[in-house]
Amino acid sequence: MQEKMLRPINGFWIIAIIVICLGGGVYGAARGYDVVPVILFVAAGVLATSITVVQPNKSVVVTFFGRYVGTISASGMWAVIPLSKRKTVSLRVRNFNSVKLKVNDIEGNPIEIAAVVVFKVINSAKALFDVDKYMEFVEIQSETALRHVASKYPYDSFSGSGMSLRANAEEIAKELALELQDRLSLSGVEVLEARLTHLAYSTEIASTMLQRQQASAILSARQIIVEGAVGMVDMAIKQLKENGVVELDEERKAAMINNLMVAIVSERGANPVINAGSLY
Repeated sequence: MQEKMLRPINGFWIIAIIVICLGGGVYGAARGYDVVPVILFVAAGVLATSITVVQPNKSVVVTFFGRYVGTISASGMWAVIPLSKRKTVSLRVRNFNSVKLKVNDIEGNPIEIAAVVVFKVINSAKALFDVDKYMEFVEIQSETALRHVASKYPYDSFSGSGMSLRANAEEIAKELALELQDRLSLSGVEVLEARLTHLAYSTEIASTMLQRQQASAILSARQIIVEGAVGMVDMAIKQLKENGVVELDEERKAAMINNLMVAIVSERGANPVINAGSLY
């Protein structure tokens, strides 16, 4: 359905003609005429059916006996074809908040997800004629697109590689908006923005996944600590060797590395033990 912009007549001119017809009919009836007043009254009534008022940021779609005539988007009082049918479509920006959907991510974990979609109608003819009820169409397609996008990515990427729903909110929002626009273009709707408003594991696995996240965080922290400790030990041995403080054979070097690693990596403060004798 291609939208046609209608150029209507200024409604005040038609009102003036209606007033003239009514005045002429009253005058004719007062003078005793029979046919002329009836014709003028009927003409005034028919012309009155052509008056339509368009509110700001709304449009009126005009049909005449089942035929699409055009769309009026300019606000004001206008006159169109008499006896035509008019339907008003709002062009204002609207929000749609989806309900919390329970879906499985790409790893099969059940999650709860919801989104808000900001949209507006840009083609009134498509919104009325190409779909049955465009608001219901927007709701159903929004939930379908949200399910599809949520099933393509994991909730969280524990390996640190690839996109995830939690870590890549901006990218997920852009992909959701593009998919929604592709689905809703049939109904003459433009998607301005789409963002996730709720994202969480389902209650039946929430505690288990929380433990997994905590374990992953502890493992990552331990990895950083070990890497730092290895660098510190390597730096200490190199400085002792370069400054000539002490000569260490392989066995003493291994013992020193063990002591330094235990002191640095341990969660508790190290208790020094003084060795008054020899290592051998």
